[in-house]
Amino acid sequence: MVDISDIERSLQADIATVARIDAIPRILEVVCRTTGMGFAAVARVTEDRWVACSVRDDIHFGLRTGGELEIQTTICNEIRQHRKPVVIDHVALDETFCAHATPARYGFQSYISVPIMLKDGSFFGTLCALDPQPARLNTPEITGMFQLFVDLIAFHLDAQQRLATTQASLTSERETAALREQFIAVLGHDLRTPLSSIAAGGRVLLKTPLDEKAVTIVAMLQNSVKRMAGLIDNILDFARGRLGSGLVLHRNSDEPLQPMLAQVVDELQSAWPDRLLVFSADLTTPVSCDRGRIGQLLSNLISNALAHGAANTPVTVTAATRGGIFELAVTNSGDMIPAALIDKLFQPFVRAAAQPNQHGLGLGLYIASEIARAHGGTLTATSTADETRFTFTMPVS
Repeated sequence: MVDISDIERSLQADIATVARIDAIPRILEVVCRTTGMGFAAVARVTEDRWVACSVRDDIHFGLRTGGELEIQTTICNEIRQHRKPVVIDHVALDETFCAHATPARYGFQSYISVPIMLKDGSFFGTLCALDPQPARLNTPEITGMFQLFVDLIAFHLDAQQRLATTQASLTSERETAALREQFIAVLGHDLRTPLSSIAAGGRVLLKTPLDEKAVTIVAMLQNSVKRMAGLIDNILDFARGRLGSGLVLHRNSDEPLQPMLAQVVDELQSAWPDRLLVFSADLTTPVSCDRGRIGQLLSNLISNALAHGAANTPVTVTAATRGGIFELAVTNSGDMIPAALIDKLFQPFVRAAAQPNQHGLGLGLYIASEIARAHGGTLTATSTADETRFTFTMPVS
């Protein structure tokens, strides 16, 4: 006999898992904006329960996260059995659903629901949307978008499950380190395929008629893709550095370094329009380096300064060559980093602060230090009550 409390704990855990997927609220907003529908949800659907894990409700449907519908009154229950999407442009004109009890009970005319299937073939639930008015839903663009989104949600759910399973199996610090490195190496590679699909889906959406708000939301999704791509790069660099192959450099002293540095500063300034970045360079000597890797190092240092520095003061970037040495420094104001933490900043999975709104794996400074080391240089940090400064130095040749 199944304990009811175990079922409730399982459902609450599923709701919490979905809540940890930051992209889902944006997905629901894109669904509503793109289709014109007023209600969208990610639902956990079992043999006897329909539970809303995440909800967007612009039509006062009356359902919130954690809310339930009677399973037998939902079309999602039928989807759980046949595992196929259901798309209805206009209930009153649909031969299959015009006399169906569910539309009449809940008062909708347009409806779409796509099953969320996990990697092991199990059925999790649905991504669904509905509205009292008819809507044009049965098109390759809309159904393709929904399939893209359910694949993304399923990927995150599987990743959460793999992470939970891995963490539960760790019994010692050595086992923790070994399994974590194996996990991130596999995860870094596995993330690229769905990430490419999301990027492609965003480009397709931008070619379809969208209102201004929807265009903005898709642009936000594309920015998230870029940030995720950066995280993947850091994961893979960490894996290469810790699992044996090390970072590969492509040195070149023929091309100037300053344009690459300026490009990184400009890109981050665009990503943080409310912050001020000040850049100056005095590069009088060619620098033999991997310009892409140096750009990555600078990007990680600036991102760290923007995340942890005072929001009302500029982040300063300086680059210079003097006496056969190339020096690159990033300076910001803000809280002083404790002396006990300074020496640990360049270790993996360490952050200068642990604030709830800060994202990332704590790999940025570690990767930056590995890039410095690969170039035969050093990366150091100093912090006072007035400023925090990260300085990278290396021979110019």
